[in-house]
Amino acid sequence: MAVLRLNYPLILRYRNNLSKNKATEGKGMSQHKTVLSPKPKAGALTKKMMLGFLLGSSLLSNSVTSFAMEENRMPPIAKKQPYEMTFHGDTRIDNYYWLRDDKRQNNEVINYLKAENNYTNEMLKPGQELRETLYNEMAGRMNKEDQSAPYTYNGYIYRTVYETGKDFPIYQRKPVDNSTDWQVLVDGNERAKGHTFYQIGGFTVTRDNKRIAIAEDTQGRRNFHISFKDFAANEWNNNIIENTSGNIVWANDGNTLFYVRRDPQTLLPYQLFSHQYGTKTNQDKMVYQENDERFYLSISKSTSLDYILISITSYSSSEYRLLDANNPQSEPQIFSARQEGREYYLDHFRDQFYIRSNYEHPLFGLYQTDAINKPWKTLIAPQENSDLEDFALFNHWLVLQERSKGLASIRQIDWQTKQEKQVKFDDPAYMASLGYNPEPNTDLLRYSYSSLTTPSTVFQWNMQTGERDLLKQQEVKGFNQENYESQRIWIKARDGIEVPVSLVYRKSLFKKGQNPILIYGYGAYGVSMDPYFSSPLLSLLDRGFVYALVHVRGGGDLGQNWYLQGKLENKMNSFHDFIDATKALIADEYGDSQRVYAEGGSAGGLLMGAVVNQAPELYRGVIAKVPFVDALTTMLDPSIPLTTGEYDEWGNPDNKDIYYRIKSYSPYDNIKHQRYPHLLVTTGLHDSQVQYWEPAKWVAKLREMKQGNSLVLLETNMDTGHGGKPGRFSRLNDIALDYSFLLMLDDDKNYFPHLSD
Repeated sequence: MAVLRLNYPLILRYRNNLSKNKATEGKGMSQHKTVLSPKPKAGALTKKMMLGFLLGSSLLSNSVTSFAMEENRMPPIAKKQPYEMTFHGDTRIDNYYWLRDDKRQNNEVINYLKAENNYTNEMLKPGQELRETLYNEMAGRMNKEDQSAPYTYNGYIYRTVYETGKDFPIYQRKPVDNSTDWQVLVDGNERAKGHTFYQIGGFTVTRDNKRIAIAEDTQGRRNFHISFKDFAANEWNNNIIENTSGNIVWANDGNTLFYVRRDPQTLLPYQLFSHQYGTKTNQDKMVYQENDERFYLSISKSTSLDYILISITSYSSSEYRLLDANNPQSEPQIFSARQEGREYYLDHFRDQFYIRSNYEHPLFGLYQTDAINKPWKTLIAPQENSDLEDFALFNHWLVLQERSKGLASIRQIDWQTKQEKQVKFDDPAYMASLGYNPEPNTDLLRYSYSSLTTPSTVFQWNMQTGERDLLKQQEVKGFNQENYESQRIWIKARDGIEVPVSLVYRKSLFKKGQNPILIYGYGAYGVSMDPYFSSPLLSLLDRGFVYALVHVRGGGDLGQNWYLQGKLENKMNSFHDFIDATKALIADEYGDSQRVYAEGGSAGGLLMGAVVNQAPELYRGVIAKVPFVDALTTMLDPSIPLTTGEYDEWGNPDNKDIYYRIKSYSPYDNIKHQRYPHLLVTTGLHDSQVQYWEPAKWVAKLREMKQGNSLVLLETNMDTGHGGKPGRFSRLNDIALDYSFLLMLDDDKNYFPHLSD
């Protein structure tokens, strides 16, 4: 569940705001870019579960968890404390429910997690030198000093800078006339001092360029506080707004800031507030509250800058309300009331509203109207073989991001002549997306490009001349693109559907049927896992690994229909696709059948959990990052953060049929007495998307029920959340741990002689 932890071999890609990517708050997702009322009621389920938990906690204080730790190399054994849950006449016994501690303060739980960490450290200690080597390799490929491609907005040039040896970005700007040197807006390294966790959620500058607001998370739970700085004073003031989603927008007056509050229990972003700069936060005004717990609230600014767009989205429907950005005290107006099953995403430019919607077809088209209550005119009709994913508005051009046969494309259309041009791409599999284009009065379009063998690149495309300029490409020291081969193949799943797989390997080390292979998957929320360059991945490829990215159904890799074929009642397709792709890759000799490894994170961790239950014999080792593995129990409990918003993705198990459907694949509920692959499971104590107790319980139950001598390791970062370590160097430690685990398994006679067959 929800939001692309960002330290995976392929980084989850998200758009700039929730109006363009409804999934960014989900349980399987990673970090998105960026008035007081009773909290949502918990149902009878929550009351029963919480009562049991409280009773269990009182018992825990009088007992000691059995760790069976005669020596450090013995795994912790969690005590069994039966907890009964009965729904729809079905009774489940959860022996490890006691590991749930919403406040994260229960000493016995904390001590158990630390014992698991100690065991993991002990078992991986033989690979410490290897891990350090991997880290040094990865860090050595990076520029110690780096900066982004500058962009121009509202009279200033902006850029992001990294300094030697420092983890966090420094945001800078200078006037377009170069009348002054670069000015530091935010120094993340200074702001991070004194915090074990730090992440910038986003910042926004007033239209008059006088002040800045910034959203920061210092816990890892994606609960952002907002701070302010007046550029004339050049110091941060003490008026801080707490408990927000990090989503912030200034009105055009430069004094009114709009922000989104989260519910303190469920963490749902559900209230919109306005704050007057210089006033106390207790004077802030609630502008709107969303009472339907299936919907997420977010805000953005229209391209015209005339409106603040209030986006209210679930996974299957949406609604917008409009605030006059020039009159921030006005009441929001409904653009078009929500309708079940209809999604639409809105922008405004040159006195026209532009709407990307699926209202007349399962796939999306682009529509236009000049007023709230007028009919929508079709600009781009839905296409059977192409999905409209995004659009950008310029004075002279309409630009579309589309997807066909699993690959993105970018098309420009002249507003006057209707002539079209297509941006060309060369790799067999790649990632391409519209970049940040904040000023519409230009012929220059920015877009991002990457592939498994092409480092992340920012191009500037002249829409008038068709010329392309490279603005910035990730520098990877020692990397030679010619040494690596990428492919795009299609495998046939058991139901006859062809599933795409993206592959990369080092040419000189590839030997048919003899290489270790790492297979990655996600497959949820309609998120496209496009082939993306990963500098750390080179450390595996240079040791002979083949890397395969399986674009399973449930993701958006082949468009909206691909997503629909892997969600709700079709969720089993995601698991079958991954298993069938694994078998096909081995049959086609892309890897050694005895050296097959798999990885997935968040909702991809659910994929891993289901796959190892259904086909454990295929894999030697599996990495499950912040995995959503206790799906049924979580989806039955609306008090758990973000659960209610997930009903459109997984279903609401209050319905009996849906209950049994989720139960049929929920990894925790389907553990069997069988041999399992070696497992490395990671989580963060403060994870807001997938609560830490899901992977902790899963590991405890696996260790109880598995057969054979496979390793089951749990690593809990006590200071982070869903995204792991936030710094650019710090996150390399996480990746080095993962890759050392795989390499140790692949050389088990040296590292794990007691596990050798």
